[in-house]
Amino acid sequence: MQHRWRLLVAAAAAVALAVAGCADSSLDPDREHSDGVIRIGLVWPTSGVYKTIGDDLARGWQLYLDSHGGKLGGHRVQTVVVDEGNGRELVRPGIKKLIEQDKVDVVVGTITSDAVEVIHPETTRKKIPYVATGGRPTTISDVTWTWHTSWQNKDAGNAIADLLRTTVNGPVYAIGPDYIGGKDQVNGFVEPFVKAGGKLANPDGAPLWTPYPNTTNFLPYLNAIAASPAKAVFAFYGGGLGVEFVKQYAQAGLKDKLPLYAAGFTTEGAVLQAQGAAADGIYTSLNYAPDLDNAPNRAFATAFQRKHQTVPDLYNVTAWDAALLLDRAIADAGDTPTSASINAAIGRLGAIDSPRGPWRFGAKEHSPIQTWYLRQVRADGRGRANVVVQTLTTLGQ
Repeated sequence: MQHRWRLLVAAAAAVALAVAGCADSSLDPDREHSDGVIRIGLVWPTSGVYKTIGDDLARGWQLYLDSHGGKLGGHRVQTVVVDEGNGRELVRPGIKKLIEQDKVDVVVGTITSDAVEVIHPETTRKKIPYVATGGRPTTISDVTWTWHTSWQNKDAGNAIADLLRTTVNGPVYAIGPDYIGGKDQVNGFVEPFVKAGGKLANPDGAPLWTPYPNTTNFLPYLNAIAASPAKAVFAFYGGGLGVEFVKQYAQAGLKDKLPLYAAGFTTEGAVLQAQGAAADGIYTSLNYAPDLDNAPNRAFATAFQRKHQTVPDLYNVTAWDAALLLDRAIADAGDTPTSASINAAIGRLGAIDSPRGPWRFGAKEHSPIQTWYLRQVRADGRGRANVVVQTLTTLGQ
């Protein structure tokens, strides 16, 4: 009788598991967890030219978790970090490991567009939400399972294009790194600038692309700028490349001759302090500055400075916002959240009350509808900061 009872119990359990599996047919059965833990794969640079940005993303994410008891939506969270490096090479095995071995419910992170192009098709194929914290390239289309808490690559340049067209008395030289993210950033400026009647100082009427990621000597390119009829320069470089470009721009004697305008990532985060006085006076466009006067930013900046003894930057904010939206979405995804129910809940979120100001996802692009600001690097007694000069525009679908 005991043997028959054990068989009946086992059969009933098997039926229950089968029914549970059918409740969310878009999810692999081996990705459902009975322990209530949400498994999240984190992808950001722990090496390479963008390592400092990876550190910033990790700090923003962890600050949110630490301030919420290590839980999102009331559920315990288990995270696994893989290195993004400079883009594709490390991301390919990393995302495969997260999906096949770690069986994550959600993927969060990345800074480079190269990484997005690798991760996006894999998470879309496996129907896993991908909450991206860096640039959105123009090359991806199906964003059903992809959500950017950050920006579309073209937006920083787009936001400042009309300002340069109407205030610079002459042609503008455009320069950036030769990869999809760099091209999107610089062309985001060039296309609306030229369309509205602005003139490029580049000899062939097209931006100058520098080899990525191995350019360390910018002098030949800076000499080309000096020999052009440029009255100003628009550039995009991030991480270590941003440090070298800005320093060498000053060393080449261009700093006091040609005003430098840039996508805000060029002077954002740890690179600004590394650039030192060479960055003073640079104008940039970005969707965040630490001196924004709103309640979420006051609370966030205070907590961040207390923990890290430095002012926050955009990378801290996009990772913080990724945790914030997952906190809300997981809470709204039912008693036993799955990848599919979390993804659906993200789509229902509405406004995100962020340190950068309120924003919401565009229905078509799944990237933020948000305000962009003109900032200038200014020095004070404690260091240097990107100070808001004016509001530029609101961009997004």
